[in-house]
Amino acid sequence: MTQFTHESLLSHRRVVTGLNDKGQSAVIIDGLVPVLADISAALVWQSKVQPADNSGNQDTSEPYTVEMLHNPGSTFAICTFPPGTHEHMHATDTIDYLVILSGHVTLVTEKGEALLGPGDLVVDRGVFHGWRNLSDRPCVAVAVNIPAHPVGKGRTV
Repeated sequence: MTQFTHESLLSHRRVVTGLNDKGQSAVIIDGLVPVLADISAALVWQSKVQPADNSGNQDTSEPYTVEMLHNPGSTFAICTFPPGTHEHMHATDTIDYLVILSGHVTLVTEKGEALLGPGDLVVDRGVFHGWRNLSDRPCVAVAVNIPAHPVGKGRTV
């Protein structure tokens, strides 16, 4: 099995469509996801409003921060859960869609856990949760975060 480094985990190709100068559909970006910060998430794309504004061809990548979860738009990120990650329990005012690409991670809630692996899909509906990876390999996932009404006590981060 292939061994990955942190850098290669975030080196995924992104293809972004838009309109060319003649108003025709076109691929406007075709390259690697930019790793813009020394954290375990890289932003593939974001919209800062809902509904999303699909006009223009500006690249929306910038360093990924937790504060992006509080914007009225959406984020699309690739993230890693490094080996030895212990759960940091938290809640967000978002609905999050995750796809596990490689490795394993445990989703921890107040009343249970789910061990996840490649191909598993997660819908996190803003509840109190955390992520644990006690294996010796990183887990890589893609995540889409969309604002949602608070549940329970609401966001903690």
